[in-house]
Amino acid sequence: MNTANKGRPPEAVYIHIPFCTNKCFYCDFNSYVLKDQPVMEYLYALDREMELTVKNTPPGVIKTIFVGGGTPTVLKPDEMAYFLQSVRRHFPQWDENIEFSMEANPGTTDIDKLRVMKEGGVNRVSFGVQAFQNELLSGIGRIHDVNDVYRSLENARAVGLDNLSLDLMFGLPNQTVDMLRESIDKALALDLPHYSIYSLKVEENTLFHTLFNKNKLPLPNEEDELAMYLLLMSTMEAAGYTQYEISNFAKPGMESRHNITYWRNEDYYGLGAGAHGYVGRQRHMNIKGVNPYNEATRSGLPRLDSFPISEQEAMEDFMMVGLRMREGVSDTAFRSQFGKSLEDIFAGSLHKMLKAGLLEQAGDTYRLSKQGILFGNDVFGEFVGALTEV
Repeated sequence: MNTANKGRPPEAVYIHIPFCTNKCFYCDFNSYVLKDQPVMEYLYALDREMELTVKNTPPGVIKTIFVGGGTPTVLKPDEMAYFLQSVRRHFPQWDENIEFSMEANPGTTDIDKLRVMKEGGVNRVSFGVQAFQNELLSGIGRIHDVNDVYRSLENARAVGLDNLSLDLMFGLPNQTVDMLRESIDKALALDLPHYSIYSLKVEENTLFHTLFNKNKLPLPNEEDELAMYLLLMSTMEAAGYTQYEISNFAKPGMESRHNITYWRNEDYYGLGAGAHGYVGRQRHMNIKGVNPYNEATRSGLPRLDSFPISEQEAMEDFMMVGLRMREGVSDTAFRSQFGKSLEDIFAGSLHKMLKAGLLEQAGDTYRLSKQGILFGNDVFGEFVGALTEV
């Protein structure tokens, strides 16, 4: 059992809505183009999974809910209302400061839908903008344009949703450092509390992977990609945003509390097709396809796989996800979860990374150095299979 949460149910809920208007060229998420999909049947199935889940692990007070996808905002207002009522019915106890986030695609958020979202409890919206150049957007398969971004943000604010986040990407095909600079400047001009800025990863089973293998994907070179990341960090810092995680920047106090649940390796419910959950040191993954998922919920929980996490794996996970955060990992938090010290378990790796200048130590906390941020994956990899013999 995860001793940090012993006897306490998860305080975070992730829910997956797998539908989207079209498939972006870089996307390998569990998502399906909306046309002809059994949307209401899926929402009924999700309701059944919630019911079965809370029967097995009764919820306490919920502090964060995150609805991801796909694009959850492709739901019509009546579908959205049903879905949000379903969430509220099965998870009735909400913290008075709950963070209830929903991912959105610009152009799929008219006033009516946003009003239904707000009335249903959503108080934070994360818009997948990716770039502020229409030619880059069409080149990655996005169906919105820059005007949709401004209109969507205006609509959100009009219904009283002002805890807004915006995603950008760098390392895109044909993207230059100057284009990224323009995107960051336009994003910052919106004065939002939170920005997520990710580098493109060419994933298998995507159009980009096919093009990459044919040498037809004009990606920026390594020097430009590094220049983009350095530009990003310096510009965001100068604008008063804290880089609290490798890809995430926030005004003080406006960090994504739901995502921090993952980075602190804490428990969360995972609901919906292809969703992952982590409860009592047991991970599960749900069936991915929409119809197979719908069918599975008629006879039980729609599990594809469920397995216990060994103490060793949980310790490694703690380091790999915890070091993504700029605050790093603390010996106090590690002891509270595992009853042992970081030095007991990871002395060799910690000393190696400190010596290499990729980690720094302050009191009982270890965190990535400025150099370590640039080589994060090397640092995280160091803690896999690295337990000190004791």
